[in-house]
Amino acid sequence: MGKRSIYLKSAEEAEIIRANGDILGKTHAEVAKVLDEGVTTDRLDEVAEQFIKDNGGVPSFKGYGGFPASLCISVNEVVVHGFPSDRVLKSGDIISIDCGVYKNGFHADSAYTYMIGEVDDSVKELLKTTKESLYEGINQVKPGNRIGDLSYAIQSYNERSGYGIVRELVGHGVGKHLHEAPEVPNFGKRGNGPRMKKGMVIAIEPMVTLGKRFVLQEEDGWTIRTEDRSAAAHYEHTVMVTENGYDILTTFEYIEKVLEEKKMFFV
Repeated sequence: MGKRSIYLKSAEEAEIIRANGDILGKTHAEVAKVLDEGVTTDRLDEVAEQFIKDNGGVPSFKGYGGFPASLCISVNEVVVHGFPSDRVLKSGDIISIDCGVYKNGFHADSAYTYMIGEVDDSVKELLKTTKESLYEGINQVKPGNRIGDLSYAIQSYNERSGYGIVRELVGHGVGKHLHEAPEVPNFGKRGNGPRMKKGMVIAIEPMVTLGKRFVLQEEDGWTIRTEDRSAAAHYEHTVMVTENGYDILTTFEYIEKVLEEKKMFFV
C-alpha cells in the first residue's frame, strides 16, 4: 500500500477550518463552564454535542470508527480516547478533553487538559511543560522545514524535564478527513519526515506522561492509559503552514477566559 498524499489547502479552505476552530474553541469553553467537582463526564459530553449542533456543526468524533461520544474524555492516567461515563470528577483530577467539529466539508481538532480543584504541584508542572512544548513544536512550522523538526522540538523540550513521550499515538493532517497525511509524531530527529509546504494543515498534539512513556489499551478497544498509571497531559492545535511560517486555526482563548472567570487554575 503506497503512502497517502498530502492534501494542501487553499486560503478559502483554511478559513472554513478556522471558522470551525472558532466553534470548537467555544465548545471547549461551554464545557469549561460546567467543569467542576461533582460533575459527571457524561454531562460534559452532552454539553459539547448540543453546542456543536446548535452552531450547525457535527461532532467529528461521534461514530468515528465506532467511537460512541462527541468528546474523548481522559482522566488522570488516561492519555487519550477515554469514554464519557457516570464517573464523578473530584478535586485533584486532571481531565484531557479532545474534540473535533465538522462543518462545510472540513474538520477542526483540538485538545486541552484541565485541572479540578487542588492538583499536585508535580502534575501542574507536567501540564505547563506539555502545553509549552506544543508551542515549541508550532514554532518549527514553516515551508522547507520537516515534520521531524517539530517532533524533535516537542520531544527534547519534555525529556529535559524527565517526562515520557508517548510514541504509539501521533498528530496528523486534518481537513476533509479527520485524519489525513502526514503523521506528526511527538518524537523524532531534525531533518527527517515530510517537508512542510504552504497549505499543509496539521494537528499537533503532544501527549506526555509524568512517569514512563509506555501505554496500554483497555479492554474497550479505545481507552489508552499509562502502563505505570502516572498522570498524562494532552494539548492540541490545528495549524496551517503559511508562506512564511504558520497560522494557528484553533484557539484556547475562550477556554482560558472561562477558567479565569471561574478562578480555576490553568497553566
